[in-house]
Amino acid sequence: MQSKKDVVIIGGGIIGMSCAVQLSRRGANVVVIEKGKIGHGCSFGNAGWMTPCFAMPLPLPGMLLKSIRWLLNPDGPVYVKPVPSPLLLRWLLGFLLSMNRKQADAAIEALVELSKVSLEEYRKLNEKYPDSFGYAQKGLLMVGQSTEGVRSAVEEMNWVSKYGVPGKELSVSEIRAQEPSLTGPLAGGVYFPNEAHCEPLAMVQTLRKEATSLGVKVIEDCSMLGALLMGGRVQSIRTTHGPMTAEFYVLATGSWSTQLSKNFKLNVPILGGKGYSMQIDPLEPQPSHPIMLVEKKVAITPHRDFLRIAGTLELVNQDFSISNRRVRAILNGAREFLPIAESVTESSVQPSLWRGLRPCTPDGVPMIGFCRNSKNLVLACGHQMLGLQSGMGTGRLVGDLMEGKEPWLKTEVFNPNRF
Repeated sequence: MQSKKDVVIIGGGIIGMSCAVQLSRRGANVVVIEKGKIGHGCSFGNAGWMTPCFAMPLPLPGMLLKSIRWLLNPDGPVYVKPVPSPLLLRWLLGFLLSMNRKQADAAIEALVELSKVSLEEYRKLNEKYPDSFGYAQKGLLMVGQSTEGVRSAVEEMNWVSKYGVPGKELSVSEIRAQEPSLTGPLAGGVYFPNEAHCEPLAMVQTLRKEATSLGVKVIEDCSMLGALLMGGRVQSIRTTHGPMTAEFYVLATGSWSTQLSKNFKLNVPILGGKGYSMQIDPLEPQPSHPIMLVEKKVAITPHRDFLRIAGTLELVNQDFSISNRRVRAILNGAREFLPIAESVTESSVQPSLWRGLRPCTPDGVPMIGFCRNSKNLVLACGHQMLGLQSGMGTGRLVGDLMEGKEPWLKTEVFNPNRF
């Protein structure tokens, strides 16, 4: 940065730590506060994918009928529990209004750029800290059991290919040759050769190591209690570790952003998209690629010592309860494609079971940028299921905005004042 700037980042997940690294590399004095432990929120147990091919907002055109079927099915990949909530009603209305081609194209173009920058940054980080976060670039398979599922995968491939994400449609025989672990009935699929995956908690911990080596101060078990606003700026924040002042503040608090943003007199419409993940013993044979099971919306991530299975999107407002019914649906969906023993049940996976709230905006696009009513407050939240894959790109964008640089991508779609 042209002159040193003091920055307090609120939130120590993948987005907060990515911003810390990128800002400190530019010479900023950075403090990160985290209400719990670094990386132990939504960054802890997700699928760990770095996949520009999935740089898509949730409300895509043509999703209306499909989403209605999902929303009414408690076992479906997307579910909304009917509860009286003004936030939920506002969110669903915004979701429906965002299902148009123009918005989707603008969102995908920008999200792909964030994801491509992030993927390159992670590759460099792996070179500096080899084997520290399970980084592997083996590509990704999307496989379908039905003609409709394969057609959907091919449409997504064609969409992101316009923005420089290569993919190839595969026949059933080509899929089985590339991934012998798949045992269930298949209709075809798509292979994206450049995608990567990692262990998400280890990734955040590596970012912390990089950040602290650059002088970033990290304070865990530190909650924000309030903020003092004056003259269109944030003057200070109150925390459980006392008051803190800075030239700039970054709110990177994921699904907690709706509640915490009220301290800054903001109305941030983010709901938590609850997802689950679990670990089971390696299969025989163990998958060699990450796999998206198209119809089930289940993500399979292979690691050396275990197999991670993740899935579902349940729109909630800070509800961390566990639905065994949904855990069972994820396992049964994976079992249709892979040789998972019947002895693997929702009870047996309890020791490794994780659930987290992915922060979802109504239009499926993150809120990144300066706030209208607080000239020194930057929002970096609402990344839905794309937090890991777009983290370092988000940090770079935040850095450009703070420096007053012209960003390398179109930022209008991320405007935090659009709601």
